Amino acid sequence: MRVAAVDLGTNTTRLLVADVADGRVEELHRESRITRLGEGVDERGRLLPLPIARVRNVLADYRRTLESLGAERTLAAATSAVRDAENGEAFLGEVEWSYGFVTQLLSGDEEAELTRRGVDPPPGTLVLDIGGGSTELVLDDFHVSLPMGSVRFTERYDEDVERCSAEARALLPQLSPRAAIGVAGTVTQLAAFDTENVHGYELSRARAREQLERLAGMSVAERRGLPRMEPERAPVILAGAAILVAVLDAYALDAIEVSEHDLLDGVALAAAELPEPVEGDAPPGAYTCC
Repeated sequence: MRVAAVDLGTNTTRLLVADVADGRVEELHRESRITRLGEGVDERGRLLPLPIARVRNVLADYRRTLESLGAERTLAAATSAVRDAENGEAFLGEVEWSYGFVTQLLSGDEEAELTRRGVDPPPGTLVLDIGGGSTELVLDDFHVSLPMGSVRFTERYDEDVERCSAEARALLPQLSPRAAIGVAGTVTQLAAFDTENVHGYELSRARAREQLERLAGMSVAERRGLPRMEPERAPVILAGAAILVAVLDAYALDAIEVSEHDLLDGVALAAAELPEPVEGDAPPGAYTCC
């Protein structure tokens, strides 16, 4: 079955179109755009009009793409920013009505579990997903979603690396992983500074710390100009890198393997399990979002 998975993240809005069969995801198209949906949510507790407009513009493009590729089911999963916003469910109602996507507001546990499905890690391997508003840790049967992320910490602590690191260390649970796999924007961006082929790259703890120190010595404008830097990630990459180094230090991990398989792959598997679409009434909240 051909499906589309959309990740309505705090920092990015992402799309995966894939064929799913026998629990396997065969990627056809994947893209990501920074929309900063969670801008101001940590302080105000609401999704704001300008971030919503940015996401809507991207979703219009994504709908054209997935339709052109023949996706039969589309599942749009919302994470930290929408969970924390008082108008989050209304926003999802509008997404359903405007674009025809099935939406799901993921709890932290559900987000971690779908990340596990997408990565399918070996036993004893920690899966680390540093998002914009939350960070998921998955280790065997354990999983947790922590209220720390690149956007959340940037808005709280600006570029104070020490405060970001201290807060991250205070939130981390006691775990004893043998190895680690890192997914999503922060880890893939740091790997991209070293290689064009980030999937499977081993980012050492020493190299991650070097990257953190280098980025901390730059202005946002200087970061934007770095080779292979995604420009709109430059304002929040420092907080994300601080979280990564804190995790590697806390669990005495010498390196982390970078994976491009992540939450989106888990959402694609869930999309294939959706019932056949049925025409119906507008979902609750479709006209009340903003």
